[in-house]
Amino acid sequence: MEFQNGDDVASNLLKAQSHIWNHIFNFMNSMSLKCVVDLGIPDIIHNYGKPMSLSKLIYSLPIHPSKKPCIYRLMRIMTHSGFFSQQNVTENELEIEYMLTDASRLLLKENPMSMAPFVQGMLDPVLTSPWHQVSTWLKNEDPTTFETTHGRFFWDYAAHDQIFNRLFNESLASDARLVSNLLIENCREVFNGLESLVDVGGSTGTMAKALAKSFPQMECIVFDLPQVVDGLQGSDNLNYVGGDMFQEIPQAHAILLKWILHDWNDEECVKILKKCKKSLENKGKEGKVIIIEMVLDNENENVNKSIETKLFFDMLMMVVIAGKERNKREWINLISSAGFSDYKITPILGLRSIIEIYP
Repeated sequence: MEFQNGDDVASNLLKAQSHIWNHIFNFMNSMSLKCVVDLGIPDIIHNYGKPMSLSKLIYSLPIHPSKKPCIYRLMRIMTHSGFFSQQNVTENELEIEYMLTDASRLLLKENPMSMAPFVQGMLDPVLTSPWHQVSTWLKNEDPTTFETTHGRFFWDYAAHDQIFNRLFNESLASDARLVSNLLIENCREVFNGLESLVDVGGSTGTMAKALAKSFPQMECIVFDLPQVVDGLQGSDNLNYVGGDMFQEIPQAHAILLKWILHDWNDEECVKILKKCKKSLENKGKEGKVIIIEMVLDNENENVNKSIETKLFFDMLMMVVIAGKERNKREWINLISSAGFSDYKITPILGLRSIIEIYP
């Protein structure tokens, strides 16, 4: 029995060691994914038109001859992570053939909903370097770890670094394309009957353009900072307006806040929502605010990976911009604190929900 107990102690110790190792090296999944996107591997396999052997893949890549053996190892971990599948597995590694999965198809440059820009934006050194400073930040008075690392608030940094700003905006636009497609396809009832809509923080208008095209009877306004929308051209039912959401939001039948409120603390969110309520005053009970955000304790959530991803996003908000992801109770508190009378939460966009709130 003592021997058995000793075995149990050793087994638990080794499991704990493995668990720690896995977390230490988890970043390698992210950086391997970035490498695959940077090299254009999903596009190369897709353009080949059939399962592609390792030897042909290596031949198609702009790599140094001495690095050829490394591609098998890169593809091995990416296959393990679900980004590729393989067939014709033999002892000869060069004969292994690779195929795309749903995940890698979502990384194709020609895919209208491609997440490749999001991968490159979120894994840029500007956003990854602050993670080395989290413990330092917790001991100082800086609002964010980003500020501890770069000496500027995130939005100020982006305004002064045009290369990063373009990369970041492209990453958000790629997400907006994916979400707008799903919204229009699966959630039309949210927008049916609306006469007008303001997309607050709508950047260059990726989301609003899709909505304006699908709902031609609805007047759409892209509302963002003047330096963001200056010079952008609208269309028949799409216009750009510059301003500050903390000061005033254009009047409309509905106000869209996609991935806006998680950028801000509770006090700031209440201010934004109160400006939304004021904008809706002339619409009475017919108006509404449409929020697209994560809800941490979604009742339909039953996949540990999804929960983990939401927690990752919450940490991202904490480190980069002093925002947060919220659970249902926290959302209800924000809604009631801003003076709204009713709400509806619909978990229909994967990790995100549509939260409709009414005056």
